[in-house]
Amino acid sequence: MDPRQPSDQKHHLFSFPIIIKRELRYAIFFLVILISSIFVLELITTPHQFSRFSFLSQILLNNEKSSKGACDYSYGRWVRDQSYYKIQSYDETCPFLDPGFRCRRCGRKDAEYLNWRWKPDGCEIPRFNASDLLERSRNGRIVFAGDSIGRNQWESFLCILSQGVPNKSTIYEEHGKPITKHKGFLSMRFSEYNLTVEYYRVPFLVVVGRPPLDSPTYIKMTVKVDQLHWFSRKWVGADILVFSGGHWWNEYKTLKMGCYFEDGGNVNTSMSVMEAFQRSLQTWKSWAIQNLDPERSHIFFRSFSPVHYRNGTWNTAGRCDVDIQPEAENLEPEPVNNQLISDIIKQMELEYRNSKVQYLNITYLTQFRFDGHPSVHREPGTPVPAPQDCSHWCLPGIPDVWNEILYAHLLSLGFRTK
Repeated sequence: MDPRQPSDQKHHLFSFPIIIKRELRYAIFFLVILISSIFVLELITTPHQFSRFSFLSQILLNNEKSSKGACDYSYGRWVRDQSYYKIQSYDETCPFLDPGFRCRRCGRKDAEYLNWRWKPDGCEIPRFNASDLLERSRNGRIVFAGDSIGRNQWESFLCILSQGVPNKSTIYEEHGKPITKHKGFLSMRFSEYNLTVEYYRVPFLVVVGRPPLDSPTYIKMTVKVDQLHWFSRKWVGADILVFSGGHWWNEYKTLKMGCYFEDGGNVNTSMSVMEAFQRSLQTWKSWAIQNLDPERSHIFFRSFSPVHYRNGTWNTAGRCDVDIQPEAENLEPEPVNNQLISDIIKQMELEYRNSKVQYLNITYLTQFRFDGHPSVHREPGTPVPAPQDCSHWCLPGIPDVWNEILYAHLLSLGFRTK
C-alpha cells in the first residue's frame, strides 16, 4: 500500500467542502448581479408606471395571487394609455351628470387626467359591458347609498350603463326630479329593462337628528349610531347595493359643530368619531343580515375616497389644481375607516351565509390621483372666491374605474337577477 494514500485521502476530504463553499459564493454573487440587473432594467423601461411595490415584492405578490387564483383589483399601477378614454363609453354630454362634475365644460383646459388606465398587479380589469349588465339586471334594482362621493360614483355608473340603451329617452327619473345636488333620493328607470338605478343621500348611513330634550346647550345635533336611516326601508329587495361612508365621519363635521353621538337614547360625549363609525357599521350589518335576502342581494361597501388638498385644507386655501398626472408614489397610510369597514365585511361573510358581500377597495388606486378633481373648475354660479373642490371627481374620470371593478366583481360572482 502506498504510504501516501492516507494523506491524499485526508487532503481530498478537507478540500471538498472548500470547493463547495467557493462555488456557492460564486453562485450567490451571480444571483445578486442578475437580480440587480433586472431591477435596473425595469426602472429604465417603465418610466410611466406608478407601482406600489418593488420588483421582488411584486414577484411575491403575483405568486401569492396565482396560488389563490383570484385577482385583487385594488393594487397595481397607473399606466399611460391615450386610447383609454377615446374608447370610453361616455363623455360630458351625458345627461345624468351634475354640472360640477363636468370639469372641461367648467373651464378645465387639459385632458391629461383622462390618459391613464389602472393596471392591477397580475391581471386586467374587464371593460364595463353595459349591454351585458343591463341584461343581467333585467327586472331588478340597483341601489347606491351614501354621501356625495357615492353620488359621484352613481352618476358615473348611470352614464356608463346608459351607453347600452340607444334611445336615451327611455331612461328617466321616476318622480320627475331633475339631476341636481339635493337632499333625498333619485331613482332612474331604464324602462326597456324594467330596471331602476337609485341613489340615496345618507352621509352617515344612520339617523342624524335633534338631541334628547335634557341635553346640554352645546349639543346641537346627534348622530344616532344605533338607528339606520329610514331610507333603509326602500333598500330592501334590491339586487345590488353599493354603500359608502367616511367623508362626514370626522371631527370637523361632527364634534366641532356640536354634533355628538347618541346610542340607546343616551348622548355619549366621550365617544370618538371612529368609535361612533364602528358602532354605526355594526348597526348597518345587523340591518343587512335581518332584512336582505342572501340569495338575491349582492352587497358592496366602498372604501374611503381620498381627498387631496395641498398646502392647507378645504377651508384654509388648500388646492389640487397644480397636478395634471398621477403621483409617482403613494405614501399615505391606510385610513382607519377602511380597517373598520374591512372588519365588518369579514364578520358578515361569516354570518351572511354566502359570499355575496364584498369590500370594494378603491382607496389605494385613488390615492395617486391628485389630478382628477374639479379643483377651481366649479359649477357655474359658484361664488368667487370659493374653496377648491379636491374631494369630488371629474366625470368621466376616476369613479369610472371604481365601477369597472364593481362590474368585474359582479362577473366573478355570476350575478344575474332571479
